[in-house]
Amino acid sequence: MLRLICAGLCASLFYPRQSTLASTVFRCEDDKGRITYTLSGCPTSANLSLQDAHNPTPGQGRAIPLAKTTNKHSGKKSRSASEPKLTVVGSKEDGCGNQITGSERRTAMIRQQVRSGITQADVESALGAPDRITSQDGNTRYHYADRQGNKRQVTFDEAGCVKGKR
Repeated sequence: MLRLICAGLCASLFYPRQSTLASTVFRCEDDKGRITYTLSGCPTSANLSLQDAHNPTPGQGRAIPLAKTTNKHSGKKSRSASEPKLTVVGSKEDGCGNQITGSERRTAMIRQQVRSGITQADVESALGAPDRITSQDGNTRYHYADRQGNKRQVTFDEAGCVKGKR
């Protein structure tokens, strides 16, 4: 019985699956020039064109374009006066005033460093659950102790963010 299961697994590994190698998608362009790629079709107000997306296995020795379209666009596009400029109207708020970037936050957590501006959840993710928690005057303090007897305290403000050193 085990041999039959093993033979079935081996046969399924060597069976070619064409559906995972190529796909046809819809390229939809609306009146404002925005382009959307979808598998389920385009709205009636959008221009529709089919696009083949080939995903060859890596390591075949030469570069293969992943998608081919019927419309040829030049690499450089001149910006006309009627086109609006890109405007960012919002940004991600971490609750601590965005004092550090996401990559700085990840690096600090990996290195188990506590930096001003990271949240309580970030500290717990980096250092683990605290041994003791105390609160005073709206500030929360996490107390940590390691096996060698070294002690560490992390102080948070009212919003749950690490307070900087004064």
